[in-house]
Amino acid sequence: MSPHWQAARTTPRFLVPYSFGLMAREPIHQANNARGKELSPPPPDQAQADQAQNFAAGDIDPATVPADEEDEARLPDAEAADDSNEAPAEGRLAVGHAAIENAVRLAPTSPGVYRMLNAANDVLYVGKAKNVRKRLSSYARASAPLPARILRMIAATVSVEIVSTATETEALLLEANLIKQLRPRFNVQLRDDKSFPYILITGDHWAPQILKHRGAQTRPGQYFGPFASAGAVNRTITALQRAFLIRSCTDAFFESRTRPCLLYQIKRCAGPCTREIDFPGYTELVREAKDFLSGRSQAVKQLLAAEMEKASAELEFETAALYRDRLAALSAIQSQQGINPRTVQEADVFAIHQEGGYSCVEVFFFRTGQNWGNRAYFPKAEKSFTPEEVLASFLTQFYDDKPPPKLILLSHAIEESELMASALSIKAGFKVEVTTPLRGEKKELITHALTNAREALGRKLADTATQNRLLSGLVVTLGLPQPPRRIEVYDNSHIQGTNAVGAMIVAGPDGFVKNQYRKFNIKSEGLTPGDDYAMMREVLQRRFKRLLAAATADETAGPRAQAKAEDDGVPQWPDLVIIDGGRGQLNAAKEIFDTLGLSQVALLAVAKGPDRDAGRETLFMPDREAIKLEPRDPVLYFIQRLRDEAHRFVIGSHRKLRKKDIREAGLQEIPGIGPSRKRALLHHFGTLKEIERASIADLGRVPGVSAESARKIFEFFHTQPG
Repeated sequence: MSPHWQAARTTPRFLVPYSFGLMAREPIHQANNARGKELSPPPPDQAQADQAQNFAAGDIDPATVPADEEDEARLPDAEAADDSNEAPAEGRLAVGHAAIENAVRLAPTSPGVYRMLNAANDVLYVGKAKNVRKRLSSYARASAPLPARILRMIAATVSVEIVSTATETEALLLEANLIKQLRPRFNVQLRDDKSFPYILITGDHWAPQILKHRGAQTRPGQYFGPFASAGAVNRTITALQRAFLIRSCTDAFFESRTRPCLLYQIKRCAGPCTREIDFPGYTELVREAKDFLSGRSQAVKQLLAAEMEKASAELEFETAALYRDRLAALSAIQSQQGINPRTVQEADVFAIHQEGGYSCVEVFFFRTGQNWGNRAYFPKAEKSFTPEEVLASFLTQFYDDKPPPKLILLSHAIEESELMASALSIKAGFKVEVTTPLRGEKKELITHALTNAREALGRKLADTATQNRLLSGLVVTLGLPQPPRRIEVYDNSHIQGTNAVGAMIVAGPDGFVKNQYRKFNIKSEGLTPGDDYAMMREVLQRRFKRLLAAATADETAGPRAQAKAEDDGVPQWPDLVIIDGGRGQLNAAKEIFDTLGLSQVALLAVAKGPDRDAGRETLFMPDREAIKLEPRDPVLYFIQRLRDEAHRFVIGSHRKLRKKDIREAGLQEIPGIGPSRKRALLHHFGTLKEIERASIADLGRVPGVSAESARKIFEFFHTQPG
């Protein structure tokens, strides 16, 4: 950390405090003594606490935050004042303008940070400027056209405090630090901010240990990260143990062993504690692990493949199998990382998406050419903030206590990118580039992050509204007699009629009821391959015939059996059935319902919008005109989520059937893949399962596999079922 940054964060001796306003001003030494109290976050008022309690339930984003020790990322509390576009009363504005004008007269023309305070001495806003007097003057002009948010801030202001800095860069760093500490109402606020985990391979023992690490990096050893979550680190460490057999036990446990532990037995540790491996051999394993985490993964995999081939040639098949398993573990790590860039070695990628008055910033971490995870953030910001403004403020706060990489990629061009790069360069001690790519692989990374931001915010908006409210919304939208207690959603999947499977998911007042999900292997012999209508008819007929039979049996058995059928609190009969499709699918379902005499169950079909665009779906119900909802309608988000969950479940069921067939057939079924290429693929990846998981880029790196062959192999395993 540079001396300038340290000074800006702790004791800014070079800073000169000012305090102006209509209130009685304290002497300078008293103001300095009170500064420690001012820098603690102000307690939320009762309205904010109530809002936080109302939004506490259902705010989980399972796609970006693991279920272990991580706190869930949350949407910001929705304050009533944030939604108001009305300008404040003239009298209150006059008081605010007078306070700011009083500050302007004595404000410096040098760089600095200013704080606007209300009558209770709470900080309303923290800002920085190259020329503080000029910036405050823009607030003081009564005739200036300003947004309603700024006018409300001015109206609440009764005093202004100023801290002068030597440069604008120092002002930017100090502004970020103060915003994170004070959480001013009118600033963008980074929420759910915490340190990121690293992988540490220790350097203070003859047999280094691999472990997850947070906090100050004071222990000797080599650190790799940051990773987006503890879950990502844990998964990577588990795979590294399988690949390199490095111990994860504590030094005390290590020293107390007289025989190898269970990890040695399951081939996740080389057993250095009882000298099952000698010092040179264990040192070589540690070196390979460090090489892999440092980006030299290809060299490590080539070495293991060569050793596997050598052991096989010498008829040492157990040793060859060990190398094969290690290769498979390395491939598993890279497949879990998803997208791995070819030209970007070290970068953080930030993409912002705004919708429904909220913002989501998706952050991806790339180190040593590997994707080390992503996470979604939901900063608190009023609706009037543009994406560029939210992103710029988010960045300064994000790196306030984190080391930046050499490259930062943004989805939106921020106004002061050069100043931001300069400030982060001072903090890091090396040159940091902040850019908004327009083409190439860097642009592809941004596009990928934007997709994740949009999906994360969509999930969050759906989760934030309570389930009962959404069910009540269905009543109004669909004209139901009462909120449904059980919703069943159906979808089917196949590839040109092969491995056809149907699926049903269930949702109720408490969300998804996963223990009642069902799949249906399509059995009709006379079914035309690819006939989606016939598949849907078969699934519904089997499901509701079984329900009718069960209902008849329950009536015969009496009320005790009926009570047992609903022990889990969810009725067995649905109130609403949703199917993925348009009017044709609806008619196929209605035909089955009419045949079985089912009139008490509501039917809904959800047709995708043009170009399969989410938010433009059309809803169909029997004997009604088509229903089109607004893209931001919470009920539409809810229906989309139900539909997407059914799609996820049925695709997973289909792929299990398809992979079973693929494993039985092997690689011989792929056109153009002969024995030589099959051998090269198995040498590179270790197992068929890891070949299935590989990306096109990874497949193309195998010797003898061209780009076209890689595409064919990938499409063979990943063709999207219908």
